[in-house]
Amino acid sequence: MCAMEDILELYHLPYDPDYPLVCMDESSKQMLKEVRRPIPARPGRPERYDTEYERNGTSNIFMFFEPLAANRYVDITNTRKALDWAFQIKDLADVKYPDAKKIIVVMDNLNTHNGASLYKAFLPEEARRILDRIEFHYTPKHGY
Repeated sequence: MCAMEDILELYHLPYDPDYPLVCMDESSKQMLKEVRRPIPARPGRPERYDTEYERNGTSNIFMFFEPLAANRYVDITNTRKALDWAFQIKDLADVKYPDAKKIIVVMDNLNTHNGASLYKAFLPEEARRILDRIEFHYTPKHGY
């Protein structure tokens, strides 16, 4: 079965709280700081502002979405490294879905999205324990 068919088959599964289907993605975002004060609105004139800004670092957004239960979890981190991802997966297993038998996670195949990241972050026994609770499914690179 090709990767796209695998993902589509997952989306046809009925809701099962013992096997939640969770989609995961992350994104790095620039933090912008305004450098000029807006001109306040007056009667007949809307507020006006300049688009000049100062770059004020970056943040990473992790999002987990369980479409069949309408659950969404968002976390902001300073970095987007293997350890950040590993701690998010541990939180998913231990805090968000502690009673699930197996969590089905759909995500892209970024180089940090794998079991090796868990082994970097945790002792082997702990990494294995977490991996035993997760079933990874990777979206195809080009959608086919």
